[in-house]
Amino acid sequence: MTKRDWLQKSTVAVLLSTSFLMFAEGGQAVSHAAQTQTEAQGAQVAAIAQSLKGKPYQYGAVGPQAFGSAGFATYIYKKIGMNIEDTIAKLNKAGKKVSVQDVQAGDLLFFSSTGKGSASFMGVYIGDGQYMYASQGEKKVVVKNLSDYSKKLLSVRRILPDETGSVTPPNTAEPDQNLGKDLGNKVVAAGMKYLGTPYEYGSTRSNKKTMDCSEFTMWAYLDGAGIDMGRGGAKSQANYVKAHGTMTTDINKLKKGDLVFVMKYKGWKESDYKGIDVSKQSINHVAIYLGDNKLLHTYSKESGGVRITDFKGTHWEYRFISGGRPY
Repeated sequence: MTKRDWLQKSTVAVLLSTSFLMFAEGGQAVSHAAQTQTEAQGAQVAAIAQSLKGKPYQYGAVGPQAFGSAGFATYIYKKIGMNIEDTIAKLNKAGKKVSVQDVQAGDLLFFSSTGKGSASFMGVYIGDGQYMYASQGEKKVVVKNLSDYSKKLLSVRRILPDETGSVTPPNTAEPDQNLGKDLGNKVVAAGMKYLGTPYEYGSTRSNKKTMDCSEFTMWAYLDGAGIDMGRGGAKSQANYVKAHGTMTTDINKLKKGDLVFVMKYKGWKESDYKGIDVSKQSINHVAIYLGDNKLLHTYSKESGGVRITDFKGTHWEYRFISGGRPY
Protein backbone atom coordinates (compact mmCIF):
# COMPACT_ATOMS: atom_id res chain seq x y z
CA MET A 1 0.00 0.00 0.00
CA THR A 2 1.39 3.39 -0.98
CA LYS A 3 1.55 6.33 1.42
CA ARG A 4 -1.17 8.11 -0.56
CA ASP A 5 -3.51 5.07 -0.44
CA TRP A 6 -2.97 4.83 3.31
CA LEU A 7 -3.76 8.54 3.73
CA GLN A 8 -6.96 8.25 1.70
CA LYS A 9 -8.20 5.20 3.66
CA SER A 10 -7.32 6.88 6.94
CA THR A 11 -9.24 10.00 5.91
CA VAL A 12 -12.34 7.95 5.09
CA ALA A 13 -12.05 6.12 8.41
CA VAL A 14 -11.87 9.42 10.27
CA LEU A 15 -14.90 10.75 8.41
CA LEU A 16 -16.90 7.61 9.20
CA SER A 17 -15.93 7.65 12.87
CA THR A 18 -16.88 11.33 13.03
CA SER A 19 -20.31 10.49 11.62
CA PHE A 20 -20.91 7.83 14.30
CA LEU A 21 -19.66 10.17 17.01
CA MET A 22 -21.97 12.86 15.74
CA PHE A 23 -25.04 10.73 16.34
CA ALA A 24 -23.70 9.38 19.65
CA GLU A 25 -23.15 12.86 21.08
CA GLY A 26 -26.56 14.27 20.26
CA GLY A 27 -25.63 15.89 16.97
CA GLN A 28 -22.96 18.32 18.18
CA ALA A 29 -20.86 17.47 15.13
CA VAL A 30 -23.75 18.52 12.92
CA SER A 31 -23.39 22.11 14.03
CA HIS A 32 -19.62 21.95 13.58
CA ALA A 33 -19.94 20.59 10.04
CA ALA A 34 -22.59 23.16 9.20
CA GLN A 35 -20.42 25.93 10.63
CA THR A 36 -17.48 24.80 8.51
CA GLN A 37 -19.70 24.87 5.43
CA THR A 38 -21.02 28.32 6.35
CA GLU A 39 -17.48 29.67 6.77
CA ALA A 40 -16.46 28.23 3.39
CA GLN A 41 -19.50 29.81 1.72
CA GLY A 42 -18.78 33.08 3.50
CA ALA A 43 -15.22 33.05 2.15
CA GLN A 44 -16.62 32.43 -1.33
CA VAL A 45 -19.03 35.38 -0.97
CA ALA A 46 -16.11 37.56 0.15
CA ALA A 47 -13.98 36.43 -2.79
CA ILE A 48 -16.68 37.27 -5.33
CA ALA A 49 -17.29 40.64 -3.68
CA GLN A 50 -13.56 41.46 -3.84
CA SER A 51 -13.49 40.60 -7.53
CA LEU A 52 -16.16 43.27 -8.19
CA LYS A 53 -14.26 46.13 -6.56
CA GLY A 54 -14.37 49.25 -8.72
CA LYS A 55 -17.41 48.20 -10.76
CA PRO A 56 -19.66 51.19 -11.57
CA TYR A 57 -22.65 52.12 -9.41
CA GLN A 58 -26.02 52.32 -11.13
CA TYR A 59 -29.32 52.63 -9.32
CA GLY A 60 -31.24 49.35 -9.45
CA ALA A 61 -28.55 47.53 -11.45
CA VAL A 62 -27.99 43.84 -10.70
CA GLY A 63 -24.67 43.29 -12.52
CA PRO A 64 -22.41 42.18 -13.81
CA GLN A 65 -21.36 45.47 -15.44
CA ALA A 66 -22.85 47.78 -12.79
CA PHE A 67 -24.57 47.44 -9.42
CA GLY A 68 -27.14 49.07 -7.23
CA SER A 69 -27.03 48.70 -3.45
CA ALA A 70 -29.23 45.59 -3.19
CA GLY A 71 -28.24 44.29 -6.61
CA PHE A 72 -24.65 43.90 -5.45
CA ALA A 73 -25.67 41.37 -2.78
CA THR A 74 -28.23 39.66 -5.02
CA TYR A 75 -25.65 39.09 -7.74
CA ILE A 76 -23.02 37.68 -5.36
CA TYR A 77 -25.40 35.22 -3.75
CA LYS A 78 -26.69 34.10 -7.12
CA LYS A 79 -23.11 33.25 -8.08
CA ILE A 80 -22.93 30.76 -5.18
CA GLY A 81 -26.30 29.26 -6.13
CA MET A 82 -28.63 31.16 -3.79
CA ASN A 83 -31.52 33.32 -4.99
CA ILE A 84 -32.26 36.05 -2.45
CA GLU A 85 -34.53 39.10 -2.38
CA ASP A 86 -33.71 42.08 -4.58
CA THR A 87 -34.56 45.13 -2.47
CA ILE A 88 -33.02 46.59 0.69
CA ALA A 89 -36.34 46.43 2.54
CA LYS A 90 -36.90 42.74 1.78
CA LEU A 91 -33.31 41.73 2.43
CA ASN A 92 -33.42 43.47 5.81
CA LYS A 93 -36.08 40.92 6.80
CA ALA A 94 -34.41 37.87 5.24
CA GLY A 95 -32.41 35.22 7.05
CA LYS A 96 -31.87 35.97 10.72
CA LYS A 97 -30.63 38.95 12.68
CA VAL A 98 -27.22 38.63 14.36
CA SER A 99 -25.24 40.99 16.57
CA VAL A 100 -22.40 43.03 15.13
CA GLN A 101 -20.07 41.23 17.54
CA ASP A 102 -20.88 37.93 15.79
CA VAL A 103 -20.66 39.23 12.21
CA GLN A 104 -19.12 36.78 9.74
CA ALA A 105 -17.99 36.95 6.11
CA GLY A 106 -21.07 36.82 3.90
CA ASP A 107 -23.39 38.61 6.33
CA LEU A 108 -25.45 41.52 5.00
CA LEU A 109 -25.12 44.95 6.65
CA PHE A 110 -27.81 47.62 6.57
CA PHE A 111 -27.11 51.31 7.12
CA SER A 112 -28.93 54.60 7.37
CA SER A 113 -27.26 57.88 6.43
CA THR A 114 -28.69 59.37 9.63
CA GLY A 115 -28.17 56.29 11.81
CA LYS A 116 -31.90 55.76 12.38
CA GLY A 117 -35.10 55.03 10.50
CA SER A 118 -35.15 52.79 7.43
CA ALA A 119 -32.02 51.45 5.77
CA SER A 120 -30.89 53.58 2.84
CA PHE A 121 -27.94 51.46 1.71
CA MET A 122 -26.45 48.04 2.39
CA GLY A 123 -23.26 46.06 1.99
CA VAL A 124 -21.64 42.64 2.29
CA TYR A 125 -19.22 41.86 5.13
CA ILE A 126 -15.96 40.34 3.80
CA GLY A 127 -14.10 39.74 7.07
CA ASP A 128 -11.27 41.49 8.94
CA GLY A 129 -13.51 44.40 9.90
CA GLN A 130 -14.32 45.35 6.31
CA TYR A 131 -17.38 45.36 4.09
CA MET A 132 -18.11 46.20 0.46
CA TYR A 133 -21.01 47.98 -1.17
CA ALA A 134 -22.05 49.79 -4.32
CA SER A 135 -21.63 53.44 -3.33
CA GLN A 136 -23.87 56.03 -4.94
CA GLY A 137 -21.63 58.82 -3.67
CA GLU A 138 -18.40 57.32 -5.01
CA LYS A 139 -20.18 55.87 -8.07
CA LYS A 140 -18.50 52.45 -7.76
CA VAL A 141 -18.14 49.34 -5.62
CA VAL A 142 -15.85 50.15 -2.70
CA VAL A 143 -14.28 48.59 0.41
CA LYS A 144 -14.87 50.26 3.77
CA ASN A 145 -13.95 49.69 7.40
CA LEU A 146 -17.04 48.74 9.36
CA SER A 147 -15.77 50.67 12.40
CA ASP A 148 -16.00 53.90 10.41
CA TYR A 149 -19.71 53.31 9.82
CA SER A 150 -20.71 51.96 13.25
CA LYS A 151 -22.97 54.94 13.98
CA LYS A 152 -24.86 54.39 10.72
CA LEU A 153 -25.26 50.61 11.10
CA LEU A 154 -28.84 49.52 11.71
CA SER A 155 -28.71 45.74 11.50
CA VAL A 156 -26.80 42.63 10.46
CA ARG A 157 -28.59 39.76 8.70
CA ARG A 158 -27.22 36.27 8.08
CA ILE A 159 -28.45 34.63 4.88
CA LEU A 160 -26.10 31.64 4.94
CA PRO A 161 -27.55 28.73 6.97
CA ASP A 162 -26.06 28.04 10.39
CA GLU A 163 -27.37 24.49 10.48
CA THR A 164 -28.15 21.92 7.81
CA GLY A 165 -30.70 20.03 9.92
CA SER A 166 -29.36 16.72 8.66
CA VAL A 167 -26.09 15.06 7.82
CA THR A 168 -25.23 13.19 4.64
CA PRO A 169 -22.88 10.29 5.36
CA PRO A 170 -19.58 10.45 3.48
CA ASN A 171 -19.54 8.77 0.08
CA THR A 172 -16.89 6.12 0.57
CA ALA A 173 -17.16 5.10 -3.08
CA GLU A 174 -15.50 8.33 -4.18
CA PRO A 175 -13.13 9.43 -1.38
CA ASP A 176 -10.75 11.35 -3.69
CA GLN A 177 -13.50 13.55 -5.12
CA ASN A 178 -15.12 14.38 -1.78
CA LEU A 179 -11.79 15.01 -0.08
CA GLY A 180 -10.62 17.21 -2.95
CA LYS A 181 -13.67 19.48 -2.84
CA ASP A 182 -13.36 19.92 0.91
CA LEU A 183 -9.65 20.70 0.79
CA GLY A 184 -10.11 23.10 -2.14
CA ASN A 185 -12.64 25.14 -0.15
CA LYS A 186 -10.38 25.16 2.90
CA VAL A 187 -7.36 26.30 0.88
CA VAL A 188 -9.34 29.17 -0.63
CA ALA A 189 -10.73 30.18 2.78
CA ALA A 190 -7.22 30.17 4.24
CA GLY A 191 -5.83 32.17 1.31
CA MET A 192 -8.58 34.78 1.54
CA LYS A 193 -7.40 35.67 5.05
CA TYR A 194 -4.21 37.09 3.52
CA LEU A 195 -5.89 39.54 1.14
CA GLY A 196 -3.88 42.75 1.09
CA THR A 197 -0.74 41.24 2.66
CA PRO A 198 2.19 43.25 1.19
CA TYR A 199 4.33 41.71 -1.53
CA GLU A 200 8.06 41.11 -1.08
CA TYR A 201 10.16 39.29 -3.64
CA GLY A 202 12.16 36.48 -2.03
CA SER A 203 10.37 36.84 1.29
CA THR A 204 11.91 34.94 4.20
CA ARG A 205 8.92 32.64 4.89
CA SER A 206 9.68 33.01 8.59
CA ASN A 207 6.65 35.26 9.17
CA LYS A 208 3.48 36.37 7.38
CA LYS A 209 4.13 40.12 7.29
CA THR A 210 5.11 40.06 3.62
CA MET A 211 4.90 37.36 0.96
CA ASP A 212 5.93 36.54 -2.57
CA CYS A 213 3.78 34.33 -4.79
CA SER A 214 5.07 30.96 -3.57
CA GLU A 215 5.14 31.92 0.11
CA PHE A 216 1.48 32.89 -0.17
CA THR A 217 0.51 29.54 -1.73
CA MET A 218 2.71 27.75 0.81
CA TRP A 219 0.80 29.26 3.75
CA ALA A 220 -2.61 28.79 2.11
CA TYR A 221 -2.00 25.06 1.71
CA LEU A 222 -0.33 24.67 5.09
CA ASP A 223 -3.09 26.55 6.93
CA GLY A 224 -6.04 25.29 4.91
CA ALA A 225 -5.13 21.70 4.10
CA GLY A 226 -2.25 20.88 6.43
CA ILE A 227 -0.03 20.19 3.39
CA ASP A 228 3.59 21.35 3.63
CA MET A 229 5.03 21.83 0.14
CA GLY A 230 8.36 23.01 1.52
CA ARG A 231 9.95 26.45 1.43
CA GLY A 232 10.86 26.47 -2.26
CA GLY A 233 9.55 28.65 -5.08
CA ALA A 234 6.93 28.12 -7.78
CA LYS A 235 9.02 25.52 -9.63
CA SER A 236 9.52 23.55 -6.44
CA GLN A 237 5.79 23.57 -5.76
CA ALA A 238 5.08 22.34 -9.29
CA ASN A 239 7.47 19.44 -8.69
CA TYR A 240 5.69 18.71 -5.41
CA VAL A 241 2.34 18.56 -7.20
CA LYS A 242 3.74 16.19 -9.82
CA ALA A 243 5.16 13.92 -7.12
CA HIS A 244 2.23 13.88 -4.72
CA GLY A 245 -0.91 14.93 -6.58
CA THR A 246 -2.48 15.58 -9.96
CA MET A 247 -1.25 17.98 -12.64
CA THR A 248 -3.01 19.09 -15.83
CA THR A 249 -2.14 21.25 -18.83
CA ASP A 250 -5.85 21.70 -19.67
CA ILE A 251 -6.98 25.03 -18.28
CA ASN A 252 -10.61 23.87 -18.39
CA LYS A 253 -9.92 21.05 -15.93
CA LEU A 254 -8.77 23.33 -13.11
CA LYS A 255 -10.75 23.05 -9.88
CA LYS A 256 -11.28 25.40 -6.97
CA GLY A 257 -8.17 25.55 -4.81
CA ASP A 258 -5.81 24.26 -7.52
CA LEU A 259 -2.37 25.79 -7.95
CA VAL A 260 -1.87 27.58 -11.28
CA PHE A 261 1.62 27.82 -12.79
CA VAL A 262 2.49 30.38 -15.48
CA MET A 263 5.47 31.45 -17.56
CA LYS A 264 7.33 34.77 -17.55
CA TYR A 265 5.41 37.87 -18.61
CA LYS A 266 5.95 38.73 -22.28
CA GLY A 267 3.12 41.21 -22.83
CA TRP A 268 -0.57 41.70 -22.08
CA LYS A 269 -1.92 40.70 -25.50
CA GLU A 270 -2.66 37.14 -26.62
CA SER A 271 -0.56 37.76 -29.74
CA ASP A 272 2.51 38.29 -27.53
CA TYR A 273 2.43 34.56 -26.78
CA LYS A 274 1.68 33.29 -30.27
CA GLY A 275 3.98 30.52 -31.47
CA ILE A 276 5.50 29.87 -28.05
CA ASP A 277 6.13 26.22 -27.16
CA VAL A 278 4.55 26.12 -23.71
CA SER A 279 6.19 22.79 -22.84
CA LYS A 280 9.62 24.44 -23.07
CA GLN A 281 8.77 27.43 -20.89
CA SER A 282 10.01 27.81 -17.34
CA ILE A 283 7.56 28.38 -14.48
CA ASN A 284 7.75 31.97 -13.26
CA HIS A 285 4.72 32.40 -10.98
CA VAL A 286 2.12 30.46 -8.99
CA ALA A 287 -1.46 31.38 -8.02
CA ILE A 288 -4.57 29.72 -6.54
CA TYR A 289 -7.60 29.14 -8.76
CA LEU A 290 -10.80 30.43 -7.14
CA GLY A 291 -13.18 29.19 -9.80
CA ASP A 292 -15.49 31.56 -11.68
CA ASN A 293 -12.53 32.77 -13.81
CA LYS A 294 -10.64 34.24 -10.83
CA LEU A 295 -7.13 33.87 -9.41
CA LEU A 296 -5.97 34.60 -5.86
CA HIS A 297 -2.28 35.54 -5.76
CA THR A 298 0.41 38.17 -5.21
CA TYR A 299 2.94 39.39 -7.75
CA SER A 300 4.17 42.96 -7.16
CA LYS A 301 4.25 45.79 -4.64
CA GLU A 302 2.36 48.00 -7.08
CA SER A 303 -0.55 45.53 -7.26
CA GLY A 304 -1.32 45.97 -3.57
CA GLY A 305 -0.17 42.57 -2.32
CA VAL A 306 -2.39 39.49 -2.20
CA ARG A 307 -5.40 40.13 -4.40
CA ILE A 308 -7.96 38.64 -6.77
CA THR A 309 -7.64 39.04 -10.54
CA ASP A 310 -9.42 37.82 -13.65
CA PHE A 311 -7.91 34.75 -15.31
CA LYS A 312 -9.22 33.84 -18.75
CA GLY A 313 -9.00 36.59 -21.35
CA THR A 314 -5.98 38.13 -19.60
CA HIS A 315 -2.21 37.65 -19.83
CA TRP A 316 -2.51 35.19 -16.95
CA GLU A 317 -4.37 32.80 -19.25
CA TYR A 318 -1.93 33.36 -22.12
CA ARG A 319 0.95 32.52 -19.74
CA PHE A 320 -0.66 29.33 -18.39
CA ILE A 321 1.61 26.28 -18.31
CA SER A 322 -0.08 23.85 -15.95
CA GLY A 323 -2.08 23.51 -12.78
CA GLY A 324 -3.12 20.99 -10.17
CA ARG A 325 -3.39 19.98 -6.54
CA PRO A 326 -0.71 18.47 -4.28
CA TYR A 327 -2.87 15.60 -2.97
